[in-house]
Amino acid sequence: MLRRGLRSWPIALLILLLVAPYSALPVPGLLDGPLGSPGSLQLIALCLLYGALASGYDLLLGRTGLLSFGHALYFATGLYTTDLAMLELRLPFAAAAVFGVACTVALALLLGSVSLRVTGIGFSMVTLAFAQAGSILVQRNPGGLTGGEEGRSAPADRLPAALLGIENTANLYWIALAYLVLTLAAVHWAVSSPAGRVWEGIRENERRVEVLGLRPYGYKLIAFVLAGGLAGAGGVVYLLLTGGATPQAATSDATLSLLVMVVLGGSGTRWGPLLGGVIYTWAGHRLGDLANSAAVADLPAILRVPLSQPLFLLGGLFVAVVYVLPGGLARLPARIRAARATRSARPAGRSAVPPSASPTGGSPA
Repeated sequence: MLRRGLRSWPIALLILLLVAPYSALPVPGLLDGPLGSPGSLQLIALCLLYGALASGYDLLLGRTGLLSFGHALYFATGLYTTDLAMLELRLPFAAAAVFGVACTVALALLLGSVSLRVTGIGFSMVTLAFAQAGSILVQRNPGGLTGGEEGRSAPADRLPAALLGIENTANLYWIALAYLVLTLAAVHWAVSSPAGRVWEGIRENERRVEVLGLRPYGYKLIAFVLAGGLAGAGGVVYLLLTGGATPQAATSDATLSLLVMVVLGGSGTRWGPLLGGVIYTWAGHRLGDLANSAAVADLPAILRVPLSQPLFLLGGLFVAVVYVLPGGLARLPARIRAARATRSARPAGRSAVPPSASPTGGSPA
């Protein structure tokens, strides 16, 4: 019964997340205000969003063994196309969101069919080249569409009234939670499907999959398009949470952040990317507050200068986790169980009587 109860923790956590906007519980150290305050809900929503993005990205890295440096391109595509569909085409939000995700899927299909013609580091470099081209295009502001370095805000007259204003932050939070549940369900379904078994084989030995008569290219393209489509949907949610499209979403740094999230939580695990995305996003915001705090400002210069940089603190945290917990945070319980099993087996091994010795000291019969 205890094991069954522990297995149902995702449902219990989902219920807690659903009722979080109704709670006034203070969480000192983790959040600035009560759990249900607009600022806290905004931060939690961003954590859930990036946890879902990392879970979708792990379809490539952890499930299929594809190291893509251009995943942020599809996130930015969903973000910008949805925004431009409302601004330029004057579409309502729902139609613009469908249009943005459809454009992302089409772009992922097109670029994936080209990128997957090569393997290994060649694939990584091709995806990086496409992402860099997209980032430059956004920053150059062709025709005044992207807004350049300033980006473009979402039109309030095209958004539902229930998604506008601080008083409706809870609705945006629930949308982020729904996106997380949808992404986790899609990833779980895909990994458990026959295609998911082939992805596992490709990750272990692609040549052996070819020997079995399967074509890895088609299966890798399915993973690529699915991951890209989920990222595009995440761009739509990000547009609602932040109220606009910014060029930072299209940079290679955004993909590297997803890579760090996946490695931090545990690549190829069910809950690791989600955990890594939540912790990394939360730490990115909270460590920024710590870096600008009075406690750091009063330190000597030799300590104040590095500690005043949030990226330095995040990098130190990442290096510590990689060295102390190889395999990510998700594999920590298994490592603890293995250590306990080893400790419990040692005393029994020391007290055991060698099979060649007799209890009376004589030779065995």
